[in-house]
Amino acid sequence: MTLLQFPAHRRTSDVRRCAEALQHLHGAAANQFWRSEMAVFAAALREQGVAEDEISHQAGLFMHAVQLELQAAFTVEEASA
Repeated sequence: MTLLQFPAHRRTSDVRRCAEALQHLHGAAANQFWRSEMAVFAAALREQGVAEDEISHQAGLFMHAVQLELQAAFTVEEASA
C-alpha cells in the first residue's frame, strides 16, 4: 500500500477548480478538460511511484469529490432561482 501524504479527494482547491471549470464547459470541451486533468493527475502519481490500482482508486475518490462539489453548486444555484 502506498502512503499518500495528501489524498486527492481532500485537495479542496483542485476539487473546486475542476468543478468550477466543468460548470462552464459542456460536451467535448468538458470531456477534453476532464481527460487532461486525469492524465496529469495519473502522471504525477506515477512519478511518485504509486501503483496503478492506487492511482485508479485515488482518481475515483477525486472524481466523486468533484461530482459532490458540482451537486452542491447546483443546489445553491437552484435555491437562488
